[in-house]
Amino acid sequence: MFELDQWQEIYSTVKKNKLRTFLTGFSVAWGIFMLIILLGSGKGLENGIQWNFKGGATNGVWISSGVTNLQYKGMKIGRQIRFTNEDYNLLKKTVPGYDLMSARLFMGNNLTSYKNNYGNFFLSPCHPDYGIIKELTMVQGRFVNNIDIHDFRKVAVIGEKVKAALFKGTDTAAIGKYLNINGVLFQVVGIFRDFSRSDNEQQRIYIPISTAQRVFNGNNVINQISFTTGSASQEQADKMVNVARTVLSTKHVVDPKDDRAIEIWNKSEDVRRFAALFSGIRLFIWIIGIGTIIAGVVGVSNIMMIAVKERTKEIGIRKALGATPVSIVMLIVQESIVITAFAGYIGLVMGIGVLELISRNLPPSEFFRNPEANLGIAFGATVLLIVAGTVAGLIPGMKAAGIKPIEALRDE
Repeated sequence: MFELDQWQEIYSTVKKNKLRTFLTGFSVAWGIFMLIILLGSGKGLENGIQWNFKGGATNGVWISSGVTNLQYKGMKIGRQIRFTNEDYNLLKKTVPGYDLMSARLFMGNNLTSYKNNYGNFFLSPCHPDYGIIKELTMVQGRFVNNIDIHDFRKVAVIGEKVKAALFKGTDTAAIGKYLNINGVLFQVVGIFRDFSRSDNEQQRIYIPISTAQRVFNGNNVINQISFTTGSASQEQADKMVNVARTVLSTKHVVDPKDDRAIEIWNKSEDVRRFAALFSGIRLFIWIIGIGTIIAGVVGVSNIMMIAVKERTKEIGIRKALGATPVSIVMLIVQESIVITAFAGYIGLVMGIGVLELISRNLPPSEFFRNPEANLGIAFGATVLLIVAGTVAGLIPGMKAAGIKPIEALRDE
């Protein structure tokens, strides 16, 4: 395989047939190039969709109250459903195997000030688990905790944009300072960063839900309940969702099929759906890419068949001098592998280079971000090249090995 004479002979053959070798190699290079571009583009689409899923646990379930849309047990359409703390406590007792759970109260934008700085920010009272469910990153301080809930503490966790708007100039330290929210003072105990796609998430203020209910509402109404399913299987997660729907539908006398009265978003369903979609896309891309490579390989094989025909007399002389059939086959296969691997490597490098240019110069969007071909794909493509080169040279090589010396020497 590594004999110097063979490499010299391959180089001489390639040099003698430059145009033919170039056209043959181009078909292989184009196949690998297209495979890398297609796979990288598919990855870019996948990255875009995954980015849209940021800002919440992928195994999260969000349940919101709404308005009835179906008649049920004599109850009219258009009835407003209102969740309370009792619903939250009921789900904590009945949903099997959940990991984290939190209720939320939607209070909209509220006038908030610190000294002479003012702004309207979304107030979102919740339980401690919500910080993990929402996948918030604490930049400073802490999130709401159970003691805050129990003692009705007036504490606030603010987003980075809230901090930037209210704490300016030399007074930039926010932890420990007091904000005036609708006339009530709240002490800042934490600053968070939210990686969700909405900039509005950075303009939120989280406070203990028990404090908000006592200070602002004077009741126990909540708007949303969310929980995570932990490491549960798909079947177990679906069971949790069905239990939650049944429990709440029964309590509020709502048709279990009424999706508008009790709105449930099971994020894991979307994750599974898109995972299946991109598995299909990847399979489709591989089929197209491999089909293109096969076309190139067929071209290489045909060219090698022509090369064998042109070298019939030479092969006959080799066999007459004692060359074995295996050595003849290896000579043809080695030449095929060299052409295929070199051309394929060029296509591989060009494909990765184009993806890198696209990634650096194309602005990220909601549906396409950071197209890339990982090392696993590059390794797989390299192996594919070697296999393709071997297959492309094997049939012509076997034909060459079957040539009889006496017939070859008579060949004109």
